Amino acid sequence: MWAHHVKWRMRGTQLYVRHTTLPIVLIYWSRLLQIPPSVMQSLVSIFTYITKCKGSRRQDTYKDLSVTLLVPCYSNTTRKILQFPSWFAEKHNFAKPNDSRALHLMTKCAQTVMKELEDIVIAYGQSDEYSFVFKRKSNWFKRRASKFMTHVASQFASSFVFYWRDYFEDQPLLYPPGFDGRVIVYPSNQTLKDYLSWRQADCHINNLYNTVFWALVQQSGLTPAQAQERLQGTLAADKNEILFSEFNINYNNEPLMYRKGTVLIWQKVGEVTTKEVKLPEEMQGKKMAVTRTRTKPVPLYCDIIGDAFWKEHPEILDEDS
Repeated sequence: MWAHHVKWRMRGTQLYVRHTTLPIVLIYWSRLLQIPPSVMQSLVSIFTYITKCKGSRRQDTYKDLSVTLLVPCYSNTTRKILQFPSWFAEKHNFAKPNDSRALHLMTKCAQTVMKELEDIVIAYGQSDEYSFVFKRKSNWFKRRASKFMTHVASQFASSFVFYWRDYFEDQPLLYPPGFDGRVIVYPSNQTLKDYLSWRQADCHINNLYNTVFWALVQQSGLTPAQAQERLQGTLAADKNEILFSEFNINYNNEPLMYRKGTVLIWQKVGEVTTKEVKLPEEMQGKKMAVTRTRTKPVPLYCDIIGDAFWKEHPEILDEDS
């Protein structure tokens, strides 16, 4: 397909032009007859214009080559920022080992994605990544993987830039962030739970290491290389002992958002708004507080490795959720 067609997009119209060997013939004769390059470039431009005009009158069929995801399977789209947390974090003065502003910004972006793409049943985020799980039987964009990835990535990236000032008031955005992504299919509830459990376990391992590492650098005065050498070969118990004995830090008292990551699920939330109510006999209305119930993606900081979370929220894995 790609070897036979060239596609243009002009003023909302798609033009399809068949591949031809005429440019190669022109180049051959230009060399044989020693035609100046400027003249040859004009001939090629004229040929391209004529070909476009012909292509505009054609009704060639363009076939979408994107992969269709299996049914019924959970579709997981993972977003991960490219320059974060090393280069991007350093340029924007992120706090170490965790910057709550950046984590809350990532969660705000994930909530925006879920509001726009309502087929997402759960999302999980930690550090520089977020995973979005679509409904098992979702038929969103006919389950085309390219649509899942591009829509989530564009919505997340634009939200990151749009809401930046709300969380980094004194720090301007110096460079546009970039995100990569992938779409993975999980055929059963257990494989989905295993994936999310793996991501939360990874959050704990990385955060424990970073907490000890930056304590050694910031409070003990070690260089990053010395701190890395100090922690080489240590187990989780060793890291906890260093934190408690040398820095009087109980890792279990660290914020759950750092240790567990952020889980986003749909929940009913009561919103209190002020509404002006005017009675027929009254000239001027009275302002009253009105409570409305809305379903929103709500952040939770809890364990999702055990069964308690899934028993408390069975609607997440419900076939008709």
